[in-house]
Amino acid sequence: MADNQDDRQPASGAGPIEGIRVLDLTRLAPGPYCTMLLADLGADVVVVGGGRSGLPIAEFSRGKRFISLDMKDAAGQVAFRHLAKGADVVVEGFRPGVAARLGAGYDELSALNPRLIYCSLTGYGQEGPLAQEAGHDINYLSLAGVLGAIGTADGPPVAPLNLLADFAGGSLLAAFGIVAALFERERSGQGQYIDSAMIDGCMSMMSMHFADWGSSVLPRRGKGLLTGNVPYYRTYECADGKYVSVGALEDAFFHALWTTLGFAEPLPDHMNEALWPEMERLFGETFLTRTRDEWAEVFHGVDACVAPVLAPDEVAGHPHTEARHGGFAKGGVPAAPLFSRTPARAHDGSSADDTEAVLAEAGMNEADVKAAVKSVAGAVKGLSWPPEIGNVPGPLGATLRDEVAEPSE
Repeated sequence: MADNQDDRQPASGAGPIEGIRVLDLTRLAPGPYCTMLLADLGADVVVVGGGRSGLPIAEFSRGKRFISLDMKDAAGQVAFRHLAKGADVVVEGFRPGVAARLGAGYDELSALNPRLIYCSLTGYGQEGPLAQEAGHDINYLSLAGVLGAIGTADGPPVAPLNLLADFAGGSLLAAFGIVAALFERERSGQGQYIDSAMIDGCMSMMSMHFADWGSSVLPRRGKGLLTGNVPYYRTYECADGKYVSVGALEDAFFHALWTTLGFAEPLPDHMNEALWPEMERLFGETFLTRTRDEWAEVFHGVDACVAPVLAPDEVAGHPHTEARHGGFAKGGVPAAPLFSRTPARAHDGSSADDTEAVLAEAGMNEADVKAAVKSVAGAVKGLSWPPEIGNVPGPLGATLRDEVAEPSE
């Protein structure tokens, strides 16, 4: 069997959720990544922009179509409701209550389309004292107990980019919830509302670590088996200033690490904390004798859980990445996971405005289409990164911050 996904899948294969229509009202990171995942799985994703909202980050635009509607204008609301009648999923990321004020809330749309799956993806959820508060990934990690467990014991907590709350606890769990709701709809014939909060996703992922907190496995931040504190689960600098990662927790892996580094038996008891300082010294001095890639070659095929630490621009050239995802580039990550019959696909991205075509395809009459298009103030523009929304002065800036900006961002 060929390693490359495109080689193992029939070119004409449909994705696992082919035929599902998704209306995407989100911006910035979590919502657009969620709907990109759905597009990779075959969904027809229509991004509703226009007015003041602009377009989402370009890297999350692949496989989607873009339309321009002013959701504060009656003609734009009429057009959106028309689209919602024939949609399977709506994803929005406004502060609680904003979508309803725009005529795009769950109660109104589900009355038009009882089979509609409606997902609100926010930072703090629809209820609770923080529901209306703005936040970023780092804030959700803070309140979920994640950030308090990451970093060195003698330093501040360290945010792992915005991977955990925005993308894992947010996008991935929202996509999971949407697909689960679509599956349930096949039995009940009914849609439902999904309140997907990033803080909830982070707490769910902390299940094992909540239980371990305060124990010898994770006594406090920077201490414990998985924090980079123990000598056989951390990174080491090599002769060229680059690093390798070591994760030899289990006996067999530690044995392979010890002997491959050239140390004589008998093996030390690697769970004996009193031996860790000397073990760390030995490992550190030894890894400094060769370059990162030389050590990668030494440990290739050895079950010692040692791997080179790659920079983002090195990933595409790694042999394992090339074998599984030939042609991968930083600007276009592979579609995942891999399916044997119904392939996920990383489609090309285009932000061309398809408003008239999409509305006509949905069965709107020509007059309503023209009214909706006319109501949009100005051309659709890309959203800058980093976001500059907080620097917009005056009433427009206040409107953007209070109503258009996602509470997650």
